[in-house]
Amino acid sequence: MSIVNKKISEFSQGDKIEGFYLIKSVECKTANANGKRYLDFTLGDSTGEITAKVWEVNKSNENAYKKNTIIKVKGLVNAWQNALQLKIEDMRNIEDEDNIKIEDYVQSAPYDSGFMFEYINDYIEGIKSIDIKNIVNEIFNDNKEKLMYYPAAKKNHHSIRGGLLYHIMTMISVAEKLCEIYTFLNKDLVYAGVILHDLAKIKEMDSNELGIVNEYTLEGTLLGHITQGIKELEIVGKKVNADKEVIILLQHMILSHHYEPEYGSPIKPMIPEAEMLHYLDIMDARMYDMLKITKETQVGQFSERLWSLENRRIYKHKFNEKI
Repeated sequence: MSIVNKKISEFSQGDKIEGFYLIKSVECKTANANGKRYLDFTLGDSTGEITAKVWEVNKSNENAYKKNTIIKVKGLVNAWQNALQLKIEDMRNIEDEDNIKIEDYVQSAPYDSGFMFEYINDYIEGIKSIDIKNIVNEIFNDNKEKLMYYPAAKKNHHSIRGGLLYHIMTMISVAEKLCEIYTFLNKDLVYAGVILHDLAKIKEMDSNELGIVNEYTLEGTLLGHITQGIKELEIVGKKVNADKEVIILLQHMILSHHYEPEYGSPIKPMIPEAEMLHYLDIMDARMYDMLKITKETQVGQFSERLWSLENRRIYKHKFNEKI
């Protein structure tokens, strides 16, 4: 008997499930072993995502399903390479009488976007430097509408609805604690760097209101968010008549936060606040990805290799079995 409307995060090997799920990606592929064509899905809901397969493909269903739409699925949860996978036995597109709200099937930040926006604004209010406060306030609040739903990435860390705000909120909370230990750091610069470092991703990626990125923009592809970020900072800094060195320091923090040239930073941090920003960023991104992959891995097993973690596998030990 099938379990109806079970959340993906609650799937266990051997479950027979029946429910509605969002198609995050779908591709018709050819199996190496037998040359037969199959449909390769990534399905999602508000709790997570899972790879799913349809092994019997014909012309009637090869192009019948599109990403960012909801389907009703019946299937069996299997394990494959230490990760859960869904074998789809029957499926259809949703119908009007299903009364589906697509927002219920989109993975989102664990906090309301309005709450996160105001939480970060409280830190902006606490910035003592008028020039830094004016720059950050202008850029952050000008992007309010899109910040309500924008993810922090197309894939990997914080690639969820409201993920960009969540990434900033987590980083700035950690930054506050670390500034209590490393008291020589300038809090205004650290907070500003945290808030501004990824905001130009709004111009780098084209996201819909579900927080799903289909494509990178022309500017995003040719320039990237780091270049776009320092360009916007220059414009806004001049608009609010900020001190030139303030503008340069904030630009340096954005420019260097990826640390290595191969990751988009042509220069490494040359001020302690920029060094701290880099480690806050990488720590938050890796902790997010580790939590996500741990949730998808069974206790006593290793995860699949994760590109964002330098192709490492993560072990789920018994002490985090509640994750």
